[in-house]
This record gives sequence, C-alpha cells and structure tokens, in this order.
Amino acid sequence: MTSIRVLLVDDQPMIRTGFRLILEAESDIVVVGEAGDGQAGVEETRALQPDVVLMDIRMPRLDGVEATRRIVESGSTGRVVILTTFDLDEHVHDALRAGASGFLVKDGPADSLVEAIRTVARGDAVISPRITRRLLDRFSRLADRAAPAVPQSLDALTARELDVLRVLSRGLSNAEVARELQVSEATVKTHVAHILEKYELRDRVQAVILAYDTGLVRPAAGA
Repeated sequence: MTSIRVLLVDDQPMIRTGFRLILEAESDIVVVGEAGDGQAGVEETRALQPDVVLMDIRMPRLDGVEATRRIVESGSTGRVVILTTFDLDEHVHDALRAGASGFLVKDGPADSLVEAIRTVARGDAVISPRITRRLLDRFSRLADRAAPAVPQSLDALTARELDVLRVLSRGLSNAEVARELQVSEATVKTHVAHILEKYELRDRVQAVILAYDTGLVRPAAGA
C-alpha cells in the first residue's frame, strides 16, 4: 500500500513535532518534510511533491493564504489543509478561495486530523464539522441576495446537478445528500464529479464557493 506523503508547514516547532508524532503512528501516512514559514512551505512542496500539505494560516515571511495560492497556481498535485488556532479565522475564507482543500482547528481530536489527511488524499475536501455551518454562513452573507435562483453562469448544470449543489452547499456528506434527495450515494458521487469537471473545480469546497458566488444558494432569513 502506498503511503500518503505529508508536508508540515507551521512556524511553531512544537506544533510540527506534535503533528508528526500523531501522523507517523499511522501505517499509511509518512511525514516527508517540515517548513517553518509559508515561503519555505512553497519551496518544500515543489521539492518533495507531498500528497497533502498541512498549512498554518498565520506565519512569518509568507502567510498560509498566499502560500496556498502559490502552491495551487504552480500546478502541484499536493492538496492543502489549512490549520488555525481559531474556529473561524478571518483569513480562512481567502484561503479556501485560494484553493485549499480543507480547514481544521488545531485543538481538534487527533483522529480528526488523521481522517482529514486520508479524506483529502482521496481527492475529497474536509472542513471541521464544528465550524462548517458558520463558515458557510459567511459565504452566504457575501452572496448577492438579489441573484436569480438559477444563475446564468450555472447553465452548464442539469436540474439534478443544481439540486445536488444546493444541498451540498449546506456542508452535507454524500450520504446525507443522498438521503435528502432520495437517491443512491453512488448517484450523488456521479453528480458531484460532473459538477467538478464542468467547472474545473478541485474539490467540494470549491463547489460550495461557486454556489455562493453565483447566488445559487442564498442566506437564510435573518442570516
């Protein structure tokens, strides 16, 4: 079995050591390197070609947002998971737009970190469950409240794909989307894959951003 290659990018050595101990206790994960700031993280990503980059959001020289943007724009296949001390860091919105595939808080349980690595390595995206709703609410507040229900910019999607994207944008898993729409989980996965392919999106997080940016999903009353 091929191990998942992980690069740790954080300006605190003790944090990096803690993450290394957690991850290297897993038989399918190997930490291939560390970096103490965003610039070094970009350089190490280029040199080591990790599958997943654990990226602190607040660092000297180059912050996690700009480092993530440079990694994504370089064409790297490594996926970035943003790490922050705060459950809704003001820069997380920008980091996800820059191409991050996930967002976790540092004080979460160790097993959530391990599972996030595996999830992102599979090509999916992950956002810490405890802040998913708040994060999506922030996207919704930025959306144009007067936008049409089916924006012209999403006319490449079928009616069913639009349904899936609407439900997906509430932070639900494939299984939860399947239950709500009364279809199989395999059908949901197929629709999600089509959405990503049609708009050249990296993952589900980018699909959520698309839904809010185009106005397909609007803020709930009182949001």
